[in-house]
Amino acid sequence: MRIPKPFTAKELAALLGCQLIGDPHITATGINEIHRVKPGDISFADHPKYYKKALESEASIIIIDQAMEPPAGKALLVSQQPFHDFNRLLEYFQPTPPPTFATQTPNFPGVEIGHNVVIGEGTHIEPGCLIGHNVVIGPNVYIGHDTIIHPNVYIGPNVYIGAHVVIQPGCVIGGDAFYYKRSPAGSTRLLSKGRVIIGDYVEIGANTTIDRGVTSDTYIGDHTKIDNLVQIGHDTYIGRNCQIAAQVGIAGACRIEDDVILWGQVGVPSGIHIGPKATVLAKSGVLTALEGGKVYFGFIAKEVKKAWREIASMGQLPKLLRSLSATNGHERADDDSSLSR
Repeated sequence: MRIPKPFTAKELAALLGCQLIGDPHITATGINEIHRVKPGDISFADHPKYYKKALESEASIIIIDQAMEPPAGKALLVSQQPFHDFNRLLEYFQPTPPPTFATQTPNFPGVEIGHNVVIGEGTHIEPGCLIGHNVVIGPNVYIGHDTIIHPNVYIGPNVYIGAHVVIQPGCVIGGDAFYYKRSPAGSTRLLSKGRVIIGDYVEIGANTTIDRGVTSDTYIGDHTKIDNLVQIGHDTYIGRNCQIAAQVGIAGACRIEDDVILWGQVGVPSGIHIGPKATVLAKSGVLTALEGGKVYFGFIAKEVKKAWREIASMGQLPKLLRSLSATNGHERADDDSSLSR
């Protein structure tokens, strides 16, 4: 996420009330989670297991809960609550619009708009679009030409939707990320300030939800088709020409390359990479990265031929057990006879 204007480490330390270690003149131009940082970004680390990753990352300024010597070219902001202070900066740089956000008159030439439609300020809709009844579109949204949005859809702030897109009824595009820090006092949400970007000729089925990025973007590539009741988590990248069937769940920060097919009820946990032209069959659980160009199946998804061989072998177990039992019986008989002699 880019910030509206550059801030020095000294200015950020004063804003947060943190101790500054390192060059006070290092300038921040963005703020991001550690797995998405670029030079000039602010990030945070609040546990020893993340210190090394944060210090060796491209982040220029790190909010951290332990005083230490920073690497060259970095500044540390020492905080008792890095997660909390990171949230403070996110809200400072991009205040959350309230549910009663400011609206504008729905006057877009060449756009057909249904009844009871709410459109936030700064939103632009290109000609040829059809917006169904009871649609809510947040502020600063862009919708490309000839897109169809069916009734009862919610589109959150800053979402970008390409041309010739179809969004079926009941979808939520740009809801907040499911991202919490647990503590004895309860769970605290990391604020969502990223976007959803949807390419051209994408279709999204009824009651599907696509969460916005936390500090970056959730991305859906051109010509991808998504079925009903699909959940796509924050900061996930889905490439071109993918097909995702009903009740698939994809967690945050995944990368799914072009031409991937996920059949019904496939589960993908956070941070997983699936290579191009991979197919995952129904009800599979993807627990590790999958190489492209192969078909996978199983609770721990694996190549489909191997999975089917393992399933087929299960049917041979009764015969195998009877054979082992008979063999053991003959061996015992032989042992008994030798004893009698």
